[in-house]
Parts: sequence; C-alpha cells; structure tokens
Amino acid sequence: MIHRMRTNPVSLACRLSDLQNTAMPDERAVMTYVSSYYHCFSGAQKAETAANRICKVLKVNQENERLMEEYERLASDLLDWIRRTMPWLNSRQTDNSLAGCQKKLEDYRTYRRKHKPPRVEQKAKLETNFNTLQTKLRLSNRPAYMPTEGKMVSDIAGAWKGLEIAEKAFEEWLLSEMMRLERLDYLAQKFKHKADIHEDWTRGKEEMLQSQDFRQCKLNDIKALKKKHEAFESDLAAHQDRVEQIAAIAQELNTLEYHDVASVNARCQRICSQWDRLGALTQRRRLALDDAERVLEQIDLLHLEFAKRAAPFNNWLDGTREDLVDMFIVHTIEEISGLMDAHARFKATLGEADKEYQAIVNLVHQVESIVKQHQIPGGLENPYTTLTAHELNRKWSDVRQLVPQRDGTLAAELRKQQNNETLRRQFAEKANAVGPWIERQMDAVTAIGMGLQGSLEDQLRRLKEYEAGVYAYKPHIEELERIHQAVQEGMIFENRYSQYTMETLRVGWEQLLTSINRTINEVENQILTRDSKGITQEQLTEFRASFNHFDKNRTGRLAPEEYKSCLVSLGYSIGKDRQGELDFQRILAVVDPNNTGYVSFDAFLDFMTRESTDTDTAEQVIDSFRILAGDKPYITADELRRELPPDQAEYCVARMPPYRGPGAPAGALDYMAFSTALYGETDL
Repeated sequence: MIHRMRTNPVSLACRLSDLQNTAMPDERAVMTYVSSYYHCFSGAQKAETAANRICKVLKVNQENERLMEEYERLASDLLDWIRRTMPWLNSRQTDNSLAGCQKKLEDYRTYRRKHKPPRVEQKAKLETNFNTLQTKLRLSNRPAYMPTEGKMVSDIAGAWKGLEIAEKAFEEWLLSEMMRLERLDYLAQKFKHKADIHEDWTRGKEEMLQSQDFRQCKLNDIKALKKKHEAFESDLAAHQDRVEQIAAIAQELNTLEYHDVASVNARCQRICSQWDRLGALTQRRRLALDDAERVLEQIDLLHLEFAKRAAPFNNWLDGTREDLVDMFIVHTIEEISGLMDAHARFKATLGEADKEYQAIVNLVHQVESIVKQHQIPGGLENPYTTLTAHELNRKWSDVRQLVPQRDGTLAAELRKQQNNETLRRQFAEKANAVGPWIERQMDAVTAIGMGLQGSLEDQLRRLKEYEAGVYAYKPHIEELERIHQAVQEGMIFENRYSQYTMETLRVGWEQLLTSINRTINEVENQILTRDSKGITQEQLTEFRASFNHFDKNRTGRLAPEEYKSCLVSLGYSIGKDRQGELDFQRILAVVDPNNTGYVSFDAFLDFMTRESTDTDTAEQVIDSFRILAGDKPYITADELRRELPPDQAEYCVARMPPYRGPGAPAGALDYMAFSTALYGETDL
C-alpha cells in the first residue's frame, strides 16, 4: 500500500519521546502532539481505501479481458472445425460398392461417437463463457462485449445449424446409397444365380438336339424320343420366362448403373444368343422325328394288333392249361358232375380258339414280309409284348394234349364219388339206428336214477339188465367203427343222410356206460344207507321226491342255492342274515366236503338221516376199546387177538399207533388215537 502523510510518523514519535523526557509537559503541548498524531493516521486510511478500489477495478478488467480472449479462441477453433468438417459431410462420392459405403457409414458413426461430442461440449462452454462475460460486464457497469465479425453467438449457432443439416443429409444419403447398392448387389447375385441355373440346364442341350440317335431306333423308341422331345419343348417353353427374367434383371442393373455392368451385358447376350439357337435346333429335331415315325408306323400297327390279340389269347392258354392240370377236391357226385359239365362246355369252345390262333399267326407272317421287303433293322422285335408265335404254338399244342387227359381224370373221380356215396348211406343207415337207441337207453337210466320206478332193489335189478343189454349191443358200435374207418380213408367229411357223427356216437356210448355204472353205484349206496340207518321206503321216496323237485335240470345233483331251498321246504330254518349264511356254509361243508360246488343225492340222504338214526361215534368206539383193555389207556396186540375176529384184530394191530404214555409195556397200542382217526377227527 502506498502511504502519503503530511506529518512524518518518525518525527512524531521523536516528539512524543521528548515529551516523555520532560519533567512536567504542559497541557497545550500534549494537545498539540495528540492532534498531530490523529491527523497523521486519518490520511493513511483514506489512501489505503483508494488503492483497494483501484485494484478491484483492474482485477475485473483483467478477468473480462481473459474471458473475451478465451471466447475469441474457442469461437475461432469451433468455426474452423465446422469449416473443415462441412466438405466431408457434403461429399457424395463412393467407390460404388456396398463395402465402401458401409465403411463410409462406419466413419460417420465414428465421427458421431468420438469427434463431435467434444465439439458439443466446446460449443456449450463457449455459450457459457459468453453469457458469464456479459453478466460480469453488466454488473461492473461496463459496456456489453461485441465479438469480432463472424464470431457472434448467432454466427456460431448458424454454423452449428448448418453442420447438423449437413449431418442429416449425409446420413440420409448414406442410407439411401446403401439401399441402392444393396439392391444392386441383390440384383447382381440374382442375375448370377439365375444365369448359373440356366447355363447348367442348357449344358449339353445343343449336342442332344443335333444328335442323329433316332436313325436306327424302333418305332417305340421313336415314340419315346418324341415324348421326350415334347417334354423338352414344354421345358423349353417354361424356361422362356427365366430367360426373360435374366434379361429384365440385366436391364435393371444397367438402369441403376451397376459398376460391373459390362460383364453382365456380355453374359446376358451369350444367354440370349444360345436361347435362339436352341429354339431353331428344337424345331429341326421335331421335324426329323416325325419323318422317322411315319416310316415305322405301318409295321408298328401290325405289332400292336398282334400284342392286343396275343395277350388275351396267351392268358386264355395259360388259364386253360392251369385248369386242365389243376388239382380238385370234391366230396359229392353233384360236385364232380358239375366239373364234368364245365369241361364239356370248355371243349365246345375249342373251334373258335383255333380260328383265333390262325389269325394271330397270320399277323406275324405279315410283319416278317414287310421287314424283309424294307430291310428294317430290328423290325421283327415287337415292342408291345414279349410273346412270340413259337411260344403260342407250343402252348396251343399243350392244350390239345391235356384235354383227353382231363377227361380220364374226371371219369376216375366220378367213380370214386359214387363209391363214397355208398359209404355215406351205409354209415347213415347204421348211425340213424344206433344214435336213437343210445338216447333211449340214456333216458331210461336217467329215469331209474331219479328214483321214480319201484324200490331200490327193483332199480338195481333193472340197471343190471340195462348194463347187460348195453354190452350186448357193442357189436353194432364196432360195426359202425369199421364203416367209419372206410369213410375216413375215403376222405369223406360230411354226410347229409345223418345228423350223427362217429364222434358224437362214441361220446354218447361212453356217457351211457358211465351213467349206468354211476347210477348202479348210487343205488347201491342208497341201499347201504337205508339199511344202515333203518329208514323206510316211504321216507326214502319222500326224500327223493323233494330232491327231484329242486333238481330242475335233472342232473342228479343240486346247486348250493337249490339245496338251501330244498332244506327250507323240508322245515329247516335258515336265516337270511349273516348267522344264517354261516350255518348254511357249515351244512355245505358236511354234504360237500370236497367243495365240488354241488350236492349229490347220497350226501343229501346221509345228511337228512344223520340225526334220526343210531350211528356210532368216536367216543362210543373209545369206550368199547377201554372195556376190552380193562380200563387201561392202551391195549396190547394179544388182547385184540383174544377179543376180536382174526382179520379185524390184525387190521387194528397194523393201523394203531404206538402208545406214548408213561408206564406202558413194550408194544402197547393207542386205541384212542386210532378211534378218533376212524371218524376223521385227527390224522392217523
């Protein structure tokens, strides 16, 4: 700070020091010195304030000048960059390739990502600095800043706006150029693809059309070549559109100024020229094929007529030969008579067949004459059939030889069927007698088994008589078996004169024997039951009547439900609840211990008489053995032999198990286990 004072502070200090050294300074002197001191320091403060104001003003001016210079520098740099960039953005030159255009687009993207963002920040900073400078000038009461010509904010904004317009136009041009080049590239590839396909299709076509391969062909080959040529003509017509498409694509490539349009035009010209040559060669070959076809037409008609007539005649010959040697199986005189009638009708058609054969052979002779006259190579070969006159002649000769052989075969079969008819009648006559006889015997035995005729002894006697009569009838069955053997050897499988077969008669005969034996056994068991339980004939008749009433099917046995109904009818109370079902199952376990699913009359009779007759029990037998053993829990073999008949004693000794109790002598036998085993209460 610059200090400017009227009184020197040093001299003032000296004066104050002199005043202090005075013994007693007066008041006036003191006031004088104080006044001098005040005036000295008041001048110094004003000078300092003035200096500060000047420094502040200068500092503001310096900062404003710095901002002005920085604005000028930034504006110049930004405008120079815009001026350098604009020619590049306004350029519309490319190498006319999609790759070059894509590279230019990538350069533009690099410009937008890397080069322009710093300039955007520079422009923002420039505007910020300009606004700040103007604000500071206004606050410091300075005139507004006017940049140099061409660097105004509006100039910069205008240049920036022009840059953005150029960028947009450049990007739009790039995209449209890429679309155009992409279209050109697509058209070029499409032209190449279609041209490649067309040239591949035309490869060898000119040589094929110029070939003379039809000169040595037969008519069928000529016709085949014509069909093939017609197909080629159709294919050629279809390819006309492809050639036109190729030309249209080439025209569009010219219009769009394709860079390699010269090669496209040259290739298109080659394709069109070749197409014209193919059209001319196609027409020429068509005329040549028509001429060759007319030469062979006459002989072909004869071949065709031969094929049309020879094929059905050959089929008739093959079928006839097969029918004449065909194996046949007949079982009746009517069938063999039908075959003989059909053979007679066939022989009546042989005259017409011979006429057809002669007509077919005559066609072959005509073909041979024409071929020999015109020297046609391969003219004797028939393209429509592999049949020859020689083959037809051989088959016709075979047919004429097989006809009399067939006559002999049919006559032999007729004799065989006449013999078979005799065997049928013999078997039927015998079977129609045996079958009803067996049925009558079965009905009679069944009636006896139902207990409807006399006492049990009468039933047993009559069953014995039926048994003897059946065995006496056996020679009739054996005679029928001999006749049946002859029938089988003659391969006779049906007999319309009888409903009986040997199998049904055998089964009936076996069932009759089985029924007689079973019924005899049942009657004998009923007699044994009646005698052992002491029931009367009237009781037995009543039980049989009840049993037969519920045996609806007359099978000699009752189903469980039928047996339950029978018990209820006889007065047994069997409830319909679960306890009643359990009681009935216990009854079934007694009458059907083997769980066969039915109840026989013997089991029914045994159950009905079990509670009303005196029967032995295991306890009663044990008590009897105890008496013989002298109240001992065991018995010896000597005691058994002493008290019982010899055969019964030995029976007991052989079957009684050894006694295992304490204090028993050697050889002691357990009569308790033996007794319980007799009644099924334990295992022996």
